[in-house]
Amino acid sequence: MSGARKRQSVLEGIRAALGAGGSDKTRKETVRKRLKSPRANLVPERASKDRAGRLELFTGMLEGQGAKVSHAKGPGDVPEIVAAYLRDNNLPTDFRTGSDDLLAAIPWDKTPSLTRHRGRGKAGDGVTMSRARAAAAETGTLFLTSGGENPTTLNFLPDTHMVLIRADDILGSYEDAWNVLREVYGQRTLPRTVNLISGPSRTADINQTIVMGAHGPRRLHVIVVG
Repeated sequence: MSGARKRQSVLEGIRAALGAGGSDKTRKETVRKRLKSPRANLVPERASKDRAGRLELFTGMLEGQGAKVSHAKGPGDVPEIVAAYLRDNNLPTDFRTGSDDLLAAIPWDKTPSLTRHRGRGKAGDGVTMSRARAAAAETGTLFLTSGGENPTTLNFLPDTHMVLIRADDILGSYEDAWNVLREVYGQRTLPRTVNLISGPSRTADINQTIVMGAHGPRRLHVIVVG
């Protein structure tokens, strides 16, 4: 049986179990309306903060999960923050980014010690940088979209991942963050992948012992601009 036929067989079984026919106009209209106007789920009270409160919550949540958070007044402060972080952690001063316009506008030449490469992440990359389009302060979660601007490989291949985000893109809840992505990309035209990241990679599967970098970067450095 082909893959398409298997899928159709599964869907037919679900419809039969629900007592729903394929020509159920009411059901289809309900789904259409829901997709056109998504409803917010339950939003925790801590997500309903003002801008300063969101920044404080976002920072606390990420740092509580092992990430480093730095705050830059403007784009011009970013190169020195990056250089200092790499220097303090004895890391290489070359890093890779995608073609994101916000990252391209950073005056990297202000700090000659840094070398910025562009393109998809490679297995040998020690340090990479991405831009997060949005974040949810309620859990300190970054929303990273795939594409040439910010290839997904940058998120998972290196030992050290740096993420740049504008302060204005830090929202209270997940629902707020998804709404921003819908505004940026349009309804039902989101990128192929949206990765939600709330800290460096870790696991305690073996003997309840925390191991960093098990499935991705062992270090996460988030730089909030503005």
